[in-house]
Amino acid sequence: MIRKDIEPVLLLTVALLALVLSGIRPYDRLTWFLEVFPVLLGIPVLVFTFRRFPLTSLLYRLLLIHAIILIVGGYYTYARVPLGYFFQDMFDLSRNHYDRLGHLAQGFIPAILAREILLRRSPLVRGKWLFFLVTCICLAFSAFYEMIEWWAAVLGGDTADSFLGSQGDIWDSHWDMFFALIGAMTSQVLLSGWHDRDLEQLTETSSA
Repeated sequence: MIRKDIEPVLLLTVALLALVLSGIRPYDRLTWFLEVFPVLLGIPVLVFTFRRFPLTSLLYRLLLIHAIILIVGGYYTYARVPLGYFFQDMFDLSRNHYDRLGHLAQGFIPAILAREILLRRSPLVRGKWLFFLVTCICLAFSAFYEMIEWWAAVLGGDTADSFLGSQGDIWDSHWDMFFALIGAMTSQVLLSGWHDRDLEQLTETSSA
């Protein structure tokens, strides 16, 4: 069992190592930067807020998983990730669906982040309104990310194709938001109990 005070350091080390390794000769340097930018932004925020606003162990683990998904997508580009090719061949799919995993995670993991912040920093309590508002936040974030992809396409033209990862699918943005919606709801259904227990432990540790 990993000690609670050591685990965040280990998770940070894994994230930094993966980030550095992915930066060594990625398929496309611009795409790599665009895909891993949330990781580059998120790591300093988490480090600087660790003492004043530590997060639950569950959330730190989920954030590492999300970071790895983004880093792998940045290194290969989403349309060329080997794992996506594996499932494409296995199920005779028409395209590499690794980006669908990324957008599912874009709802699944930020849902726990939004839930934690709302429970700790707002008057909201557990219940239907919390579920609804967390889902809305995740869906809004997903829609905003699609706008970022649109702006990248406008500014970058053909050079942004790898970042978009649409692979010729005219409904790609709609599918992306739909998967984020499914991810956000699934996360709350499956992990709320675990998250609540972690929140209670965090509160006990902070008050000790």
